[in-house]
This record gives sequence, C-alpha cells and structure tokens, in this order.
Amino acid sequence: MSAQKAYEELIKRVREVSLLYSCESVLGWDERTYMPRGGAAFRAEQLGLLSGLAHEKFTDPKIGELLAQVEKSDVVKDADSIEAANVREIRYQYDKRTKLPKELVEEITRVTTLAQGEWVIARKNSDFKHFQPWLEKVVKLQKDKAEAYGYDGEPYNALLDDYELGATVDQIVDVFTGLRNDLVELLGKIKGAPRKPDVSIIERDYDVELQRIFGEAVAAAIGFSFEEGRLDITTHPFCTGIGPGDTRITTRYNPKRLNDALFGIMHEAGHGLYEMGLDKKNHFGTPAGETFSLGLHESQSRMWENQVGRSRAFWAYFFPQAQRIFKESLAGVKLDDFYGAINDVKPSYIRVEADEATYNLHILLRFELERPLLTGDLKPADVPGEWNDRFKKYFGIDVDRDANGCLQDVHWSAGYIGYFPTYTLGNLYSAQFFAKAVADMPDLTQQFESGQFLNLREWLRENIHQHGQRYRADQLVQRVTGKPLSAKPLIDYMTAKYSEIYGF
Repeated sequence: MSAQKAYEELIKRVREVSLLYSCESVLGWDERTYMPRGGAAFRAEQLGLLSGLAHEKFTDPKIGELLAQVEKSDVVKDADSIEAANVREIRYQYDKRTKLPKELVEEITRVTTLAQGEWVIARKNSDFKHFQPWLEKVVKLQKDKAEAYGYDGEPYNALLDDYELGATVDQIVDVFTGLRNDLVELLGKIKGAPRKPDVSIIERDYDVELQRIFGEAVAAAIGFSFEEGRLDITTHPFCTGIGPGDTRITTRYNPKRLNDALFGIMHEAGHGLYEMGLDKKNHFGTPAGETFSLGLHESQSRMWENQVGRSRAFWAYFFPQAQRIFKESLAGVKLDDFYGAINDVKPSYIRVEADEATYNLHILLRFELERPLLTGDLKPADVPGEWNDRFKKYFGIDVDRDANGCLQDVHWSAGYIGYFPTYTLGNLYSAQFFAKAVADMPDLTQQFESGQFLNLREWLRENIHQHGQRYRADQLVQRVTGKPLSAKPLIDYMTAKYSEIYGF
C-alpha cells in the first residue's frame, strides 16, 4: 500500500470513529434535555456500548500501523499541511487512548451517564448526600484514568491534558497567581467606587417565552444559524456539535432575572459559532475539522457573551428592541442604567451567572478542590464543607445551600475533572483575540451600534475556526495576535469597562 493510500485508509477509519462519537453526542444531548428519567439506566448501557466500540476502533493496532507508514512518507513533509496536522494529532490521541482499557472507558461512560441524572435530582433538592456516592465513583474512575495515562508531577496533569493539551498544573497556578493579584486590586477599586448600578432593573418580571424569542433573535443576529442548530432547555446549559449541519445549544430561564438565560444563550451560541465555523464539509471526523482545546472553545463563548454581549455598543442597538419586548419591565429605563445593571460586579453563588470580575475566582475555587480530590487529600464527603469555607474566603458570603454551592455544576457528575481551568484560559484568549480584532477593524464599535455582528464572526472564522487542530493553542495565539498569551488584555479590558461604569 502506498503512503497516500495508507493516509486515506487512516482518515477513513478515524472518520468512522467520529461517527460513533456523534451518535454518542445525540444520545447525550437527549439525555440532558428530553429523555424521561426512567430511561437513565438503559441510556447508560447504550452510551457505554458506543464508547467501547469507538475506543476499540480507534485503538485498533491497524491505526498504529497506518500512522507509522505515513509518518515516514512525503505525505507529511510539509509540517504546516492539513495532512501533517491530522497525522500529528491522531498520533497524539492514539498513543494516549491505547493506554486506556476498553472496560474502563465503558465503565466511565456508564457511571457518568447515571451520575448526571442523579446530580439533577440532588441539585433540585439541594441534597449533597444523594450525590455523594456517585461523586465517589466518578473520582475513583478518574483516578484510574490518570494512572492508566501516566503523568509527571500529580494526577491532575493527566486529566488536564484531555481538555487543554500540554497544559500543566504549574502553568495554571502561574496564571491564577498573576490574575488573582490583578483581580483583587480591581475589585478593591470597584468596592470603593462612587457609583453603583441599580441591579433591580434586571431583577423584575421577564416572561420566559419572551426571553426565548429575544434570545433566539440575538443568537441569530450574531450569526448562529437555526437552519443548522437549535435551542432547548436543560438544567445546566451546554453546546454540542453533533456533526455537519447539526449544532445544539441549551439554556435555562429565570422569570425574575433577564441576565441568566440571555447571556447563557450568547455564551452557548459562541460555542456554536465555533462548531459551525469548522470546515466539517471537507474535514469532519479528522483533527482538521475539530476544535483544538476547550480553552480556545471557551474564548469564543466568553467573547460573544462578554466583550460583545455586555458592551454598550451591543445594547445601543438591542436595547430599544428589548424595551419593545419587555414593555413593562424596561419602561422608562435609560440605556446607561441598563448597561450598568448587566455589568454589575457583586459576589454571587452561581458561576455561570457571575460577573466578569469575579468569575475567575469561581474557577480558582474548583481548581483548588479538584487537585486534592485526585490525590486523596480531600474526600468527596468533605467537599461541601471545604467548598463553603473557601467560598466565604474568596467571596465574603456564606453558602446557603448545596444547590448554590458544590452541586451547581454538572461537570463532576459528567467526569469532567480537569475541565474548569479552561474557562479562565478562555477568558484570557478571548480578551487577547478581541483586542486584535478591534485593531484589525477599528470601526467595530460602530458596527455593533448599527447591528452589524457578522464581520466579527467572519474574522473569527478566518483566523481561528477554519484551522481546526492545524495549530495548537499557543501557536494559534501567537499566529493571530503576534504575542504569547498574556493576562494584560483581559485586565486592561475590564479596567476600562468598570472605570466607566463605576467612576473610579
């Protein structure tokens, strides 16, 4: 077999694996949206079977043989080519996944499917004891996974690599240390500022159906295609790119607060735009047609949620529409007052509803709990107490119930230990990318004010989305912005915004 034929066979096999994973995605989406709770045990068996089949196909020794043949050939002589990127990333994942026993992969899928259903019940009833045995099972399985992978330093490094390839605990600690110092200084200025927004503006009656209509209109305006996507309701919002022409986003509604669903929709639509911007027509199922890191993925969702959705320019266009839709709640409200209200900085329980200035402290707390959970220094039973103590330390308020504390996120029930740091990395990426977009399009503010958002989407597609995994995260940041990743753009952006709102 020629090297070119070997490459084509490799891609064919990898695409078949991706088709199995896309079937998993459909069943996973259904499980978290419409599936009756009575179907949880059977769904766990379905997903376990699919994950086992996908793992078996991807770790087939034939994949290794094909890789070895192509790696020695002219097919990959151009290191920047699509072919070279595909082979490089398939090799990386093949070497990792062949370390995992099929039985472990199936068990993780089965247990986390059941755990997510039990988490929904526990969160609804604010009952950690109900979820505790499931957390114990998940943590045990994630420890087994880390040991199977192998790692330098601590087990968290092995799991972190699943979400942010190449990242280490030491790097994340460095990021948090510098960022925390800057955030403490910024929060101090905000606390002592002479002006305070009137948050009651967004804490009025907002009809859920009208929120849905407005949210869909906003998502469509920024480029989310409802011909290739849909919006549904779930307990914890998420986005899943199922395949070409099929991207699902979800949200949850609070009839007494406008921010929650609206910015949740913009956040998930940002993820969706990334999925829709990939070249899945030509490269579905291969690294060239897949997103690279969750940090990069989060950069897209956070950019549309924050740099765009919480900007004054965005609301210069959308606020009159919001006033027509929410006539009673926004009657007589001025744009500047509304702008201040949606950007209010105040410690709050829920991460996904947090303001930009305190958001990363939520991530730090979770990062500091996950590491000892894996080493055994923190027992799952002790999570609520440790969470509440650290939350009081960082935010100055007491957690009133577990649903507002350690039960608020779906991640641990889904086995996503190592995921949370990517949110902070995403915030850093988003600010640096957006600063570059503004430099390339100096009239971007004026575009937003007139309702033009598609030029930014196209800029993101050209510079980020279309490349898939052709460049790794650090390479892409350097390529797009001309600089390595830095916290400065994020701090500069927040300082400029909050000094205007709070008057410091």
